[in-house]
This record gives sequence, structure tokens and C-alpha cells, in this order.
Amino acid sequence: MIQAAILGYGGMGKWHHNAIREQIEGVQVQSAYDVRPEARDEARANNLTVYERAQDLIDDPTISLAIIATPNDSHKDYIIRALKAGKHVVCEKPVVLTVRDLQEVMDVSKQADALFTIHQNRRWDQDFQIVKTILDSGTVGKPYFIESRLDGSSVYLHGWRDHKLNGGGILYDWGVHLIDQALQLTNDKVTSVNAHLFSVHSKEVDDNIKVMLSFEDRLSVLIEASTNCFIPSPRWHVSGQDGTFVIQDWGCNGKIVQLADKNARRWDNDIVYTAAGPTRTMAPRPASTTMTTPLPTIKDARGNEYHRYSSADIFYHNLVASIEGKAELYVKAEEALRVMKIIELAFQSAEKQQGISCLV
Repeated sequence: MIQAAILGYGGMGKWHHNAIREQIEGVQVQSAYDVRPEARDEARANNLTVYERAQDLIDDPTISLAIIATPNDSHKDYIIRALKAGKHVVCEKPVVLTVRDLQEVMDVSKQADALFTIHQNRRWDQDFQIVKTILDSGTVGKPYFIESRLDGSSVYLHGWRDHKLNGGGILYDWGVHLIDQALQLTNDKVTSVNAHLFSVHSKEVDDNIKVMLSFEDRLSVLIEASTNCFIPSPRWHVSGQDGTFVIQDWGCNGKIVQLADKNARRWDNDIVYTAAGPTRTMAPRPASTTMTTPLPTIKDARGNEYHRYSSADIFYHNLVASIEGKAELYVKAEEALRVMKIIELAFQSAEKQQGISCLV
């Protein structure tokens, strides 16, 4: 049994605790640490041993896995201390705040007799897995434009996420997930980053973002995350050479529309009079030339319906297998480094108000 301890018993710390307790065989959370007295009291109420100092947790020889779910600016220090103490480490995203810091962490990790991974849990979201399934099947042909959006209306960021010192902001909070997802959709490198970062209501950090990624294979991915949108756009809108599909929301409502005959892209048409006036280029395609199908139904890694802890089920069982030497980690530090490089380029692009060429 892998004995685990959680550093940071806030929202995500408790999520890890509940997920492991309900779903994960081979791991037991026995203790926790938090700087806040009320969080320590909650951990005790949940039958965990509570440390008064983070170093006491790190020094405890009975703990073999440290789960770091503290504010972003403290991740680096805790990761390095835990790895040097010989503990396996799971760190919440973003793993650190700069490429340089992550390279330092990776150097320590290579010398440590322990595993280090990042909780990029959104790789196993049902909506994202549907996107991968459709693209891998070739149903809509080669994709050329992917739109990935999260439109929220909370207006304000909450707690430490609204503070620059703690590594707050939407780019670090949700952008890191959406960028990671985008990188899972192609093996090609990113050739440019063009970012618009807005601080609409936050005084310190970005609270609405638009980031365009261009890839070597001429795929473009538009990433948006907002806290001030009151008419949400679809969660996904994907254009391929032979069709289009849309996923409207977290409930995975949507459809696929594709050519009925991939070899019959053209049809004879006269000018059509529409509400926008006469047009031929934008004349509606005859219904007989397309077909509409539902989104595929997919199961989680164990062949079950998706549930609130499906991603934890996949992530932690892989971690256990990796610790036992039976598998490779699903989320590798090198992948997180690539995401961090793109985030740094996004900050540079927004500051310079221009696209940044790269090869990432």
C-alpha cells in the first residue's frame, strides 16, 4: 500500500483525498498539511494525521507519495524537497510558473530515486476524449481549425487565483489545461503563438484569454477561457477537410456533419438570394450532399460510464503501475515543459501585442 500525504488541503487537495478514498486501490491518504488552521481542522475531521510544518511531512519515513495542491508559487520548493527526501511526487498544474523553474525541478527529479508527475487530469475529460476519437477515426478528414472554449460568467477570480504573487490568472489556471489538450491532438510542433490576455475585472492577473497556436502541419488551434461571458460559445468546434463537428457543452451535446460523398465536394448552383443578399459562395449546400450523425458514445478506461472521478481512476492507477515498474507515466515532465514554454510565449505575445514565431 502506497502511503500518501497531501500538501494543501483546499479544494483540489480534498478532491484528491476523496478520489483516492473512493476509487483508487493501492493508495491510502494518511496525512495532510496546510498553512491555514481551518484547513488543518477539516483534515483532522476527515481522519487524517495533520502536520504543523511541511518539513515534518517531508521527513516522515512512512510517507512515500507527496500530493502537492498548494497555490502555484509554492510548488517548486515542495517538489524539490519531497524528491530529495525520496518521495514520489504528484503536483497540481501548473507545475511551476516558469520554464527555468521546471528545468531545475526536472534536474532534481533525474537524480532522485522517485517518480515525478503532474496532474493534467483534463486529458481524460469526456468531451476531449470524444474529440480525439472523432479525429483519430478520420470521420471529418484532416482537421485544420480547432476552437476550444470555456466561457464562464463568474466575473471575478476567487482566492489566491486573483493574485499575481501566487501565480494566479486564467492562463495558468485553465489555459494550461487547454494548451495541454491541444498538444495531445497532433505530433507536430507549434510554430507560432499569438495571445490576447485581458484583465477585465482583475487588478493583477489575466481573467479572459484568447490564444492562437499554429502548428507545422498547418493546423490552427484557438483557445479561449473567460470569466466575463454571458452567452457561451460551443465547448468545441472542429473543422476538417471532409466535415465539421461541434460539442456544445460539458454534457457533450453536439453533432457531426460531413460530406455524404467525399468525392463530390462540388455541385452546380446558381446565385441564391438570402437574408444577406445574393450569394453563390455562401449558398447553402443541398441537404442531400451531407449527412448528420451523433457524437460517438465513449467509455472510460475501464469500460464504464464517465463519473466525477474517472480521470483520477486513470491517473492514479497508472501512477501505481509506474511505481511498481509495470508502466510508464501518462503525464511526463517533458510534456509539461512544452506547455510551460508556450505559456511563456503567450505572455510575451500579449505584452508585445504581436505573434511570436517559435518551434516548440
